[in-house]
Formats: sequence, C-alpha cells, structure tokens
Amino acid sequence: MLRALLLGLVMFIAAGPARAAGDVETCRNSTAEPTARLAACESVIADERITGPSRAAAFWFRGDSLVKKRDYDGAIAAFTASHEIAPQNINVINARGNAYSYKGDDERALADYDLCLQLRPTFGTAYNNRGVIFMRRGELQRALDEFNLAVKHIFNDQSRYLHHYNRGRLQGLMKLYDASLADFAEAQKVNPDGPQVPAYRCVTYTGMGRFDDALVDCNAALAKSPNNVYGLTSRGNAYLGKGNLDAALSDYDRVLKINPNYVRAYVGRGQLFEKRRNLAAARADYRLAANAVAAQREDIDTTLARAVAKERLEALLGTAPAGKATPPAGPRKVALIVGNGAYRNAAPLENPPRDAKLIASTFRELGFAAVTLAPDLTRDKFFAALHEFGLEAEKADWAVVYYAGHGMEIGGVNYLIPVDARLKADSDAETQAVALEQVIGAVAGARKLRLVMLDACRDNPFEKTMQRTIALKLVNRGFSNIEPEAGFMVVYAAKHGETALDGDSPNSPFATALARVIKEPKIEVRKLFDIVRDDVWKATNRTQQPFTYGSLPGREDFYFVAAK
Repeated sequence: MLRALLLGLVMFIAAGPARAAGDVETCRNSTAEPTARLAACESVIADERITGPSRAAAFWFRGDSLVKKRDYDGAIAAFTASHEIAPQNINVINARGNAYSYKGDDERALADYDLCLQLRPTFGTAYNNRGVIFMRRGELQRALDEFNLAVKHIFNDQSRYLHHYNRGRLQGLMKLYDASLADFAEAQKVNPDGPQVPAYRCVTYTGMGRFDDALVDCNAALAKSPNNVYGLTSRGNAYLGKGNLDAALSDYDRVLKINPNYVRAYVGRGQLFEKRRNLAAARADYRLAANAVAAQREDIDTTLARAVAKERLEALLGTAPAGKATPPAGPRKVALIVGNGAYRNAAPLENPPRDAKLIASTFRELGFAAVTLAPDLTRDKFFAALHEFGLEAEKADWAVVYYAGHGMEIGGVNYLIPVDARLKADSDAETQAVALEQVIGAVAGARKLRLVMLDACRDNPFEKTMQRTIALKLVNRGFSNIEPEAGFMVVYAAKHGETALDGDSPNSPFATALARVIKEPKIEVRKLFDIVRDDVWKATNRTQQPFTYGSLPGREDFYFVAAK
C-alpha cells in the first residue's frame, strides 16, 4: 500500500513539469484554438515556477484576450505584467498603448508608442498608431507626418496595407485627392480583397465629386458587410452628392434603423432635408447629431460630422418658426410623457404607465398647449416620438419630457430602455436603447425652459442574463452623474447610482409628490424640485433622494402655476 502511494506521488511530480511544458507550448502557439490557448496561458501564469519569456508571453495573450472583450483595464494590467518581465519587448508596449487608446487615454497611449520608438526608431507600427490618434483628434498635418514615417518604415505586407490605407484615408480628408488615390492603390496591390480600401476610397471619391466611382467602391464594401453603418452612410452621401435623394434617404433611414445613435447618418439626412427645403426636419436631425453620445474614442468622420451638425444648426436657427407671441397667461408649454411598463423580455413594471397618466393629466390641468402621452414605446416608436417632439419644442417656450420605466448606465452612458429591448449583451444598448442625450436633444429647441424628468432609476432587469463585454463602469442600480449644458435641467427621481422606489401606492413616490407640488401657485421651478426632493425623502423614510442637475437661465423665473 505504502509502495503504491509513493509510486503515485512520483508519477504526479513527474507529470507536473510535463503538463507545464505542454501549457507553455500551447500558450505560445499562435495557431492554437483561442479558448484552449487562453486556458494554457492562465495555467502558465498560475504556475510561479515558470518565468522569463514564457511567462511574459502568457500575460501578453491574457491582455490580448481581454482587449477583444473590451476589458481595457484588465488588458493594461496584463500587458504591464508582461512588460515588467520583458521590458525590451516593443510588441507588448505597443499592445498596451493600443489598450490605452481604445480606452480613450490618448496621453498614456502616446507615451507607450514613444517608448517603442525609443527602443526601436524604425518601428513603423508605432508611427501609424500615433497618426491614428492625431487624426482622431483632428490634428491632420501632425497625423500626416506620422503616417509618412510609418510608410517609410514598412516591414511586411500587413503593415504596407495598413499604413497606406490609413494615409490614403487621411489625405482624402485633407483634400489631397491624387495622393489619397495613390495610397489606396498601393494598399490594394498588397491586399486586393481588403474591405478598408473601397470603404474609405468611397469617401475620397465623394469629396472629389466622382460620385459614380464612389458608388462602385461603397457597393463593393457593402457586398462584404451589407449592414455596415459606415459604408451605408458613405453610400448615402454619394447618392446625395449625385442628386439621387430618394436613394440617399433610403440609406440614411436604413442606418438609423440599425443604429439610432449614428451621427453621420443624421447629418447626411439633415443635409438632404435642407435640399428639399424641409428646414424643420433638417434642424431636428442636426440637433440629434449634435447631442448624440460622444464615444470615448470617436473616429474622425464622426467628429467632422458633428461639427457640421452644430454649424448648420446654428445657421438654421434663424429659420425656426417664431411661434405665437407669448400670451398674457404665460409661455407656450409642451410635454412628452413616456411610461414604459409592458416589457417583452423582462419583468413588466406596473407603476410607469400609471405614473405617466398621472403626470400627463396634471400637465393638461396646468394648461400645457400640447401634452403627448406615449405609453409602452418600442425602440423605433421612442425615437419617432422624440423626433416629433423635437419639432414641437421648436415652437414652444417650454419643452418638458417625463419618463418612467427601466433605465440604467452602461459604459458611462445613461440609457432609457424601450419595451422591446433584449440587451443580451451590454453593448446592445447602443442600438437597442435610447441615450439620455437624445432626450435632452429633443427639448433643446425650446426658447426658454428645457426640462427632462426621469422616474427611472430601477434595477437592471437584464442583470442575470446580460453578457458583459464592456469593462467600463456598469451600474446595475440607476443612472450615473451627468453635467448637462447651461440652459437645461435634468431631474432624477433618485440620486445617481441609487434606485427609485415604486412605493405602496398606485403611483411612485416621485410622481405622487410631483403631481401634488406642481399645482401649487407661485413656486419657482428650482424651489419646486427642492420641495419634491424633501417630500420624497420623507415619504420613503430617507431611502430615496431625488436630485437635480444642470442650470436654467438666471435672469428669469419659471412657474408651472403663476400667482392667483
């Protein structure tokens, strides 16, 4: 018995190094199946007996895997661990720089690319990556200088393709069209089937006015990726330039069906509406583009489109309808009231539809010129309602939105959840939910008071099933803090990061207090929400505290009910 036990122990000890060697081999095998490779690398990291290049490679692959999951903080930590073991490995430093760049931390990314070039001044990839950051920032000449160095230090076909098409894209934006086309031709020699060349050359041809050539390239890119919003919008822009407005509108509408937050499509459609002299619709689209969520790592095309939206919106504001003169009874007030309760893919909420009816009835009693009650909105109906309300807000002095239903913060963005949302992954929010900025954009056209109220800080209904792909802060309880521009007020039923209560009555504590206090005469709106806050705090035994963000014009007081 003892002999058998000792023999088994010897076999176990002997198997340890063999298993470790197998893990090292699998971890360092670039052709290995990714899941098996990651498991092997994790085993290498867990085995402290393994040191040197093998351990550094394991941390590198962990970091690479985390980048693919958009866990940039975790990736940076893994790349740093790899760098500490192999401080001269420029590929690890470059990978960490990329993770910083994806995270939006450009300064740290540039520091890593600089370190790469200190170690190897001919490392073309670092020049290319610096150029991408400068291009994204709008520093186009600086970006061109970097891409020129990247092309000078090409070291394989992959880098030749990448560096040439990036420089070609940039030169198209700089209107250096012949140089742009020459770079795209060089890139295409290396990789004739690469999708980036036709996608970006389409934009260059559109800038040149060669719309038929642009359409050929856009169609080639879309043949490989039919629902790519970049390619569809670029084709819409080519159709717009050619004068085929119906085809352009079809592409823009298709993009916004896929991603209702896509800035370039709103701008293109706004320009189309201008051509058709539908200036109200143009202003609405420009306003949605200007107020759309800004990504942490926004590409140059979106940045330029957003600038166009702001410029055209400002130019068109003088064409907005003046509306009726403010009557002696007070300013013209309009409201959009949304109550989402009949969720199809999550537990339904009973209170929001009742809360919405209560607030809508209260606003009608207060003499609002228009009150739109919109219960149980799907994604498409939600965006349509915001679009229509934005047009109505332009003709009003006050524009107010009240929303009750599910809402949450994902990756630093606050979202309102339509009743048909599935949110199988947190990243689905971008295309399935409504960003708070879009709601703020809908009230932006009002002349005086722009107010958004959110009785929506409820728990994440998809918590148990939602796949995590965004490592940025994901709040399961309520919304995150915001800082709206001057002239806007946003009121949360519960302070950021907290959950609003439904209460024991047919209506939520916030809706109940609001409907009561708002009817009292001569209470200025800023003080009104202080009173609502105190009443909700008391009614919930100090468990829920509404909070107000933003600021209204300081030289004017606002009253829901004037003095009797």
